[in-house]
Amino acid sequence: MSGVARHSRARAPRYPDRVTSTTPHQSAAALPAGNPFAAPSELPCELPPFERIRDEHFLPAFDAGFAQHRAEIEAIASNPEPATFANTIEALERSGELLARVSDVFWNLTSAHSTPALEAIEREISPRSAQHADAIFLNGALAQRVRDLASRSGDLDLTPEQAHVLERTELEFRVHGAALDDAVKVELADINTRLAALSTRFEQRLLAATADAALVVDTPEELDGLDEAEIEAAREAARAKSHDGYRLPLVLFTAHPALARLTNRDVRRRLFDASVGRAAGGEHDSTETVLEIVRLRARRAELIGFPSHSELAAAESTAGSPTAIADRLELLATPAARNARREREVLQAFADELQDAAGAERFELESWDWPYYAELVRSRDFDLDAAALRPYFGAERVLRDGVFWAASQLYGLTFAERDDLVGYHPDVRVFEVGDADGQVLGLYLLDLFAREEKSGGAWMSSFRQQNELLGHPTVIVNVLNVPKPAGDAPTLLTLDEVTTLYHEFGHALHGLLAHVVYPSSGGTSVPRDFVEFPSQVNEMWMLWPEVVRHSTAHVTTGAPLPDDLIDRLEAASTFNQGFETVEYLAASVIDQAWHTLSAAEADAVTDIDAFEAAALTRAGLDVAGVRSRYHSRYFKHVFAGGYAAGYYGYIWSEVLDADTVEWFREHGGLLRTNGDRFRQHVLGVGGSRDAMDAVRAFLGREPRIEPLLERRGLTS
Repeated sequence: MSGVARHSRARAPRYPDRVTSTTPHQSAAALPAGNPFAAPSELPCELPPFERIRDEHFLPAFDAGFAQHRAEIEAIASNPEPATFANTIEALERSGELLARVSDVFWNLTSAHSTPALEAIEREISPRSAQHADAIFLNGALAQRVRDLASRSGDLDLTPEQAHVLERTELEFRVHGAALDDAVKVELADINTRLAALSTRFEQRLLAATADAALVVDTPEELDGLDEAEIEAAREAARAKSHDGYRLPLVLFTAHPALARLTNRDVRRRLFDASVGRAAGGEHDSTETVLEIVRLRARRAELIGFPSHSELAAAESTAGSPTAIADRLELLATPAARNARREREVLQAFADELQDAAGAERFELESWDWPYYAELVRSRDFDLDAAALRPYFGAERVLRDGVFWAASQLYGLTFAERDDLVGYHPDVRVFEVGDADGQVLGLYLLDLFAREEKSGGAWMSSFRQQNELLGHPTVIVNVLNVPKPAGDAPTLLTLDEVTTLYHEFGHALHGLLAHVVYPSSGGTSVPRDFVEFPSQVNEMWMLWPEVVRHSTAHVTTGAPLPDDLIDRLEAASTFNQGFETVEYLAASVIDQAWHTLSAAEADAVTDIDAFEAAALTRAGLDVAGVRSRYHSRYFKHVFAGGYAAGYYGYIWSEVLDADTVEWFREHGGLLRTNGDRFRQHVLGVGGSRDAMDAVRAFLGREPRIEPLLERRGLTS
């Protein structure tokens, strides 16, 4: 799974949530002109001047940004004039420009290009940022102005976007505890500061634990099943760490992609154990960090007036309540677990057959065996060989003739690489995105390759987000973790990596095509359980016949991907869906289990593994051989990524996605008229209207769950 940074992870929330300090206030004017954050960038689309930015620039810029923003907030709160939309809500939307400039860069770098120096700054800035957010949301005078406006919103003659911004702002203040008495606010602020520090600790420990747990083997024979380029890349990875042998870095989620191809069962076991065992013991252990985060979130919810953190989070979601979330997960869990158990029987029988043919002892299928035998059965039943597919999916062609080309057909966009503009790392590429009328929409940055200093997973984030109020253009980045090939070997993508690229570009389109007035409405500023909807819709184009024919060719022969192979890929689309659905639902259930605890219940939990196991058993997801996509100690989405009580959002969004895909199919597929409609009602409005109203406007009706059940093979 991927996402939108603190994301989607939106790094620069409306009121930056990473800031005030006890250091003396410093004005923006006091920030030396030589500091690249002192003024808006003069580069195209205000691309940050990465070549000029140094570690020593961040703290002074944060100090000045905090002080400037705090002064702006105080001026709004103490305004003697009666509250109006212009002098309160619009003034809030204008505030914090300097802080946003430094925050947008800093929080992106801490995930995509971290260094020990940045980690040290992050440990200081995270709690100060939480304090700054509290200075805004717990400001009684400011909250009263917002409440006053909301109470008479019907008399204010607001535009639809203004009305939506006001409604969201009032809700935001309410769920942050603005109405609490001062004594409770003190405890709440202490909790928020501590949670910010714990989130940073979790993320930094996970990055270190993931690097330390990489699998090292002695011989290339142990990596049998991987291709020559992958084995050579593993050898170079070991050399880079001054190791002999071959090194396989871990990925963020449980089941490493190499498990599907490694023929050596013991190597598979070691790789799997390394993945599930990271951050569970040793200097990077996150056990107590997880437990403390859970307890503090539960206590915070209780202080604000909610029975659990999940109830608090649901107040800003489209789901509306933990009960609705639980009902949806339960609806899917029973048929998914049934299908997974059937799949396991098939895989076990095939493994037994192979062992018998080899005169070897049978064994019980384990979690590290499932991907391997699933791939063998897929090959047998559908005549598909994943390794044979990769040469058809060269990264450059997939990007230009697939991802970009589909966007040009749907939305009339153009993409021109800007070699004269640089990113934050030599691997980062910069593209100028143009609209059909020639107008520049913004810049798209792509950071494709895995690095030790980069967090695992994939995400979209923004350095600048379009809005008319401040005249901002858009600068979007997609960050992935595709293994970099050795030497001059071409970059070939697995089907999962192709899917991820289309998915993350769907988030990018949400940012690039949004055209709104207010910063808080920009791009992916939508509920957490809606934000994955546009990105998941964009995945449909990767195997759309026109797109496949345009974007695939064998890297050596130039031959197109055969049509019958495309048909077989479509036919196999529900294969192993029991496993994949249970794997995902298990992570969602673990997330909900933690965050539906009351404060007293959270205090009583001491054993993470036992807690997870009990939650999965209650949900009927304790399927032998299927482990959760994430376990708590490396569940970054939930403990350091903004998805707390929100990981269910992927499947919640997929209901909308599956129905929308059917709409596209029924209306001719890859047509400009269809793209224009999706842009008009969904992508273009960003967060400027109610999310579900946007879906209804696009579909012309209420969304249906049946297409999702069909897609995942859950209808019988």
